[in-house]
Amino acid sequence: MTRRHRGLRAALAAAMLVAGGVTVNVATAEPAVADSCYTWNRNLSRGASGSDVAQLQERIAGWAASGQNIAIDGAFGPATEAALKRFQSAYGLSADGVAGPNTYSKIYSLQDGDCSPVHFNFSEFDDSCGENDFTGGRVSAAAAKQNIRRIMWQLEALRHKLGDRPIVITSGFRSVSCNSSVGGSSSSLHMSGQAADLGLGSGPSQCSMYNTAKTSGFEEILSQGYPGHNDHTHVGNKGSRFWSAPNC
Repeated sequence: MTRRHRGLRAALAAAMLVAGGVTVNVATAEPAVADSCYTWNRNLSRGASGSDVAQLQERIAGWAASGQNIAIDGAFGPATEAALKRFQSAYGLSADGVAGPNTYSKIYSLQDGDCSPVHFNFSEFDDSCGENDFTGGRVSAAAAKQNIRRIMWQLEALRHKLGDRPIVITSGFRSVSCNSSVGGSSSSLHMSGQAADLGLGSGPSQCSMYNTAKTSGFEEILSQGYPGHNDHTHVGNKGSRFWSAPNC
């Protein structure tokens, strides 16, 4: 989907809101506008559950509290509400913790037709050894791709927090054989699509990326001063917190 189409989509959504005069947050609200990736058909707030909540959680996973990782479980609880409020505030929306037409319109403007965020694409996260089908890892190709998509949305949040400065991905998913050939750890999160390395070509400094990643839902963050990480900042989701960058 082109940026022009995304712009038209956002404009149509805005026109609908102006025409209505008042936005009423009710459970049966119509979506602001249909989207080629995913369309929400109701407003969501604390206490809601379902696959549409999980879709929302994925998009706002990078707006977690410091040290927190948002569960993609389809249950709209306090952590999801708080993350949604941060997302809304960051993009100039009313931070009411209710996902409605305004929130969906902003999300639609931030994603492409394959549900990846506009500033990242799957090709950036391909196997570092030149393969591009996300196979050969520790999980199925579909699972690896889903894990990478979550990482991408967290990075979209990180990018916005850093002033919308470009972030260069030097390594994303790796097959088991690729991970071995590049000297990766035998327990590397890269083999399940749960990690990404952010290179020196990125706009922000290594330490800026490291420190901001702490509020972007990442549980594993490694950078300057950690062995083997002086040329990149590593971010990942592992189920427990491990942050280290002695020189930051």
